[in-house]
Amino acid sequence: MAVSPGIRPGPRIFVLFLLIVALVFGGLLWFDYLGIINAKDTIAPVLSLLRIRTRTPIDNVEAPELLDEQRLGKQWEALALRAEELDRREEAIQQQEGEVQQKLESLKEMEKAVAEREKSFIERTSQYDNKRANLEQSAVYLVGMPPANAVEILSRMEDQDVIDLLRTTEELAQAAGEDSIVSYWLSLMKPERAAVLQRKMVKRP
Repeated sequence: MAVSPGIRPGPRIFVLFLLIVALVFGGLLWFDYLGIINAKDTIAPVLSLLRIRTRTPIDNVEAPELLDEQRLGKQWEALALRAEELDRREEAIQQQEGEVQQKLESLKEMEKAVAEREKSFIERTSQYDNKRANLEQSAVYLVGMPPANAVEILSRMEDQDVIDLLRTTEELAQAAGEDSIVSYWLSLMKPERAAVLQRKMVKRP
């Protein structure tokens, strides 16, 4: 290459050096823009002197799992809602179980009360049967002895017991188709006592 006689070698070398620097600088900017290299931090002071704006960094640009993270986040939210719903259902079930338990306890108390009433009824029935058997046996004894002796025994008894014996004796006579001796016993008693017994028998059939 022929050298022009009017241009000295020093200025040409300086121009070539500036051209090389410009090419290098431009290449770095281009590669940084394409995202191949990260040269903005190194040449940022130079760019600021030249008043050249750099690209604003974007967080997580190279995160391909961004969609997966969003999908997982939605799944976690759905699971949280599901857990809350399950908690509400569990609370409702526990409340229902408490109500059922209260009803069961109430039923047990009712069953206990019914059992006690049944037991009491059976006891009273048994006592009535025993008393009835005793009355029938006593009435047979009184009928079998002389009337004066029977009246003497009746005169020493309480009014209600005498009334029960008189009624039992009357029922046994009717069942056997015989005449009752009750009226004769009353005739042998003192008039005042006989009147009291007859008045009580009329008031309490």
